[in-house]
Amino acid sequence: MTRLFLPLLASLTLLVAGCGSSDPSGGQPDARAPLAGAKIGGPFRLTDGRGRTVTDRDFAGRYRVMYFGYTFCPDVCPTDMQAIAAGLKLLDKRTPAKAKAIVPIFVTVDPERDTAAVVGRFAAAFDPRIVGLTGSPTQIDAVKKAYAIWSAKGDPAPGGGYLVNHSRQVYLMDPDNKPLALVPADEGPEAVAKTLDQWVR
Repeated sequence: MTRLFLPLLASLTLLVAGCGSSDPSGGQPDARAPLAGAKIGGPFRLTDGRGRTVTDRDFAGRYRVMYFGYTFCPDVCPTDMQAIAAGLKLLDKRTPAKAKAIVPIFVTVDPERDTAAVVGRFAAAFDPRIVGLTGSPTQIDAVKKAYAIWSAKGDPAPGGGYLVNHSRQVYLMDPDNKPLALVPADEGPEAVAKTLDQWVR
């Protein structure tokens, strides 16, 4: 089962809990985003589901939902991806202009098995808007470091294969690739839609 291991991310979770809450009556959210100024994100160079080289600059001007996982994950990753996709569909109905401004991105932490074709099929199975990205182990390590993601390959299973333990946070990045907030995919589609609606302008 995946767990959040980084002390930094524990503090970020507390930050989100204590800041940026919206007015229950539906008023304007606080001006400062929970992750504003955090050292998260940065340039990357990866490969999409069609085998094309993709960099962070390809998403300039759009908000990004950044999720890190792996396609062979038996439980948490598919659940989170489903929540993200369903949350975007809710936003489509409520504020389509905001939904259109967002690109959801799935980055594998298991490049050994998650080839371009594999991440492409996995991402598209949840929503065709989701961009699946993979890369060399060196490239993946670099993007994990930039986004404060922890992962470790588990022991081989008796029947073959292996699990990958990894941190679970989902980031909402602004059009300049600066962090805004954590997206609570573990709380379901409604929580995802509410968070995106709050911070996407």
